[in-house]
Amino acid sequence: MKIKSILLGAAILLGASGVAKADKGMWLLNELNKENVERMRELGFTLPLDSLYSFDKPSIANAVVIFGGGCTGITVSEQGLIFTNHHCGYGAIQSQSTVDHDYLRDGFVARTMGEELPIPGLSVKYLRKIEKVTDKVEAQLKGITDEMERLTKAQEICNKLAKEQNAGDDQLCIVEPFYSNNEYFLIVYDVFKDVRMVFAPPSSVGKFGGDTDNWMWPRHTGDFSVFRVYASNNRPAEYSKDNKPYKPVYYAAVSTQGYKADDYAMTIGFPGSTDRYLTSWGVEDRIENENNPRIEVRGIKQAIWKEAMSADQATRIKYASKYAQSANYWKNSIGMNRGLARLDVIGRKRAEEKAFAEWIRKNGKEAVYGDVLPSLEKAYREGAAANKQMTYLHETFFGGTEVIRLAQMINAFASNSNAEARERILKGIHGIYKDYLPSLDRKVLPAMLDVARQRIPADKLPDVFAKVIDKKFKGDTKKYADYVFGKSIIPYDNKFQAAYKQMSADKFAKLMEKDPAV
Repeated sequence: MKIKSILLGAAILLGASGVAKADKGMWLLNELNKENVERMRELGFTLPLDSLYSFDKPSIANAVVIFGGGCTGITVSEQGLIFTNHHCGYGAIQSQSTVDHDYLRDGFVARTMGEELPIPGLSVKYLRKIEKVTDKVEAQLKGITDEMERLTKAQEICNKLAKEQNAGDDQLCIVEPFYSNNEYFLIVYDVFKDVRMVFAPPSSVGKFGGDTDNWMWPRHTGDFSVFRVYASNNRPAEYSKDNKPYKPVYYAAVSTQGYKADDYAMTIGFPGSTDRYLTSWGVEDRIENENNPRIEVRGIKQAIWKEAMSADQATRIKYASKYAQSANYWKNSIGMNRGLARLDVIGRKRAEEKAFAEWIRKNGKEAVYGDVLPSLEKAYREGAAANKQMTYLHETFFGGTEVIRLAQMINAFASNSNAEARERILKGIHGIYKDYLPSLDRKVLPAMLDVARQRIPADKLPDVFAKVIDKKFKGDTKKYADYVFGKSIIPYDNKFQAAYKQMSADKFAKLMEKDPAV
């Protein structure tokens, strides 16, 4: 899930009586107002409000973490034990799996802390501070009437405010806009980089039902995994065998009493965004120009991957996490389209828009709001084709085949003169190679090129089609893929490393200019 990088209350509130209806929505915990709280009380919330979030004392917010790139986790012990979803821990579990120790398939349990497995590159972020900085941002935007200029300037101000916090390597400081850029919050996290795997259920539990069960309700999978955060002097630190389990400011105790019908429940975490305010044209655009292309392209790529994964255990382990990541939003798009149709969301949105237009007419607000709906419809209609083409381009080229991503990274490496940046890029390249099979990507590349040619107008296709594939290979994408993989150093880790170690940066850059993949 894409994170918005601030603690949100994404609440599903279950009524305290059989007749009460569930509410759902997203609220900033530090912005809960009287109306929110009163409704929560009606539905059975009995804790003090500051037990959820407080500036002054430990609260549940201090136990909730950003796990990895954007998942939510919860701290459940005074020794830094964290529960998160199995699919969130999937990449970490995969990184430690081999043919001899297939933790994805068989599960894993550390019976002592000494048996816990360090996960390189995995981080856990604890919220340190939230501060509203709307006034500081808005004060510097006065007089700007052009919306794009205003948004660009606001982002510059946000970046500057974040930089002024002087967060060290063990902290992340950001300033994020909320409520359509009407409020701004500065958020600071402590970033812990010594994270170790404690428990993973076997796939028969953690992925029970597979893609069929994903994004469905009710789900039947045991979707959880367990990790532990380590620290030095209880502060974030890189991995060391001398680090000790982190003692959190607060942890959520796990109840063994279970729950009863009509108990109050809410979730707290890091949802990325909400699209509940899309117009009918926005919903149509999502279905036709984003979801449908994603479903088609990922379905083709995943079928190629799945055939190879089913035939070989080592391949299955290498591609398990990548397949799961791709399939996650593939299935999300399928389910979203079905749900939107079943619930007639477009029809309901049009009814809301009709009511809004009638309100404008009755209240004489044409001069203020009369152009809102027509302008939105016009913008969606005019941008529909471009949005569909961009989705196909992204899914086939930049998200479809790994060799293109590697080429981009090596291009960045070759053109960057900063030693630290080059080392960081190289580390990322080596990370891709760890789970990369050129022979499999060689099959994916022509499949992605074929669907791009079928779905994107010729004048909008990348130049590689007209100048190389059509001119040199008479449109045969398989022959082009054979050429790329046969001539390029990109698919071969040992050759790439040898070239890097033995050549100067300038010579290496010139070599890359001749690489057909680059």
